Amino acid sequence: MLEKNKKNILTRAMQHRLAWPVITLLLLLAINTAFNPSFLHLEWRDGHLYGSLIDVLNRAAPLILVSLGMTLVIATRGIDISVGAVVAILGAIGIALVCGLWNGLLVAKVGMQPIIATLILMVAGRGIAQLIADGQIITIYYKPFFFLGSGYLLGLPFSLFIVAAVFVLLYLAITRTALGLFIQAVGINPTAARVAGVQARRLIIGAYAFCGACAGVAGLLISSNVKSADGNNAGQLIELDAILAVTLGGTALTGGRFSLVGSVIGALIIQTLTYAIYSLGVPPEINLVVKAGVVFVVMLLQSPEFRAEIRSLVQRPPQEGQRP
Repeated sequence: MLEKNKKNILTRAMQHRLAWPVITLLLLLAINTAFNPSFLHLEWRDGHLYGSLIDVLNRAAPLILVSLGMTLVIATRGIDISVGAVVAILGAIGIALVCGLWNGLLVAKVGMQPIIATLILMVAGRGIAQLIADGQIITIYYKPFFFLGSGYLLGLPFSLFIVAAVFVLLYLAITRTALGLFIQAVGINPTAARVAGVQARRLIIGAYAFCGACAGVAGLLISSNVKSADGNNAGQLIELDAILAVTLGGTALTGGRFSLVGSVIGALIIQTLTYAIYSLGVPPEINLVVKAGVVFVVMLLQSPEFRAEIRSLVQRPPQEGQRP
């Protein structure tokens, strides 16, 4: 009876939508540890906590922020491929918020397809960033600004506190108010949500605005960490990593179902995988292929249809004439 209960618990655990993302993250941590025994080593030095894990968390902070914003957008049946360009624009949070509002208005009011609406800003935003900087990398000489991306508080990188604050506020808004239910309703059936009295258009605009603001904060962290503003390369491809992180975390691209915790885990998977690729000496020209392969496998394992097909193949009775 005890063994049966253990099996049932394990089965239910494996069916949880965060099971495979957590397993993937643990496997990547194990791989990093196997090739780098000091990977899990943490050291307290000069009042700060140092180690590879801290580096991974610190470098994952901008991606986590963008992924949290992307989660709400995708949950409303949208997508925002302009966040990389918004990260690069040097107008910080205010302009980033305006960029998000612009995307939201194009989607909710004008009726453009989300990928087209955000593609416009993806192209124009990068150009605006380059125009502001005149195509140059602007070096920053302001020590208080450096604290955002490379400062420490209570021994931990300050960027982690920014991420934690955004996550907690968003999580409370999702779970302690009707916001989460409204987002799910709009993502599942926006027409029915409007009939039920949900302000779907305002919700969609708000989701894009929040995503833009998150991208703006991420841009500040990146700029602060490298002590410069690079309109050409800042945030390059972060929109793709954010989409991958959100989907790895169990959020459905079809809208409705979403998971903030899953998006954080997905972002950590992407960053840990990137760390593993570089630490293992994988040539830069094939690291994207390796990343795509890992994501492909994880997404297959998360697919109920794929798992059902594998189970049917394993449990299929032997055909006539074959040894049972």
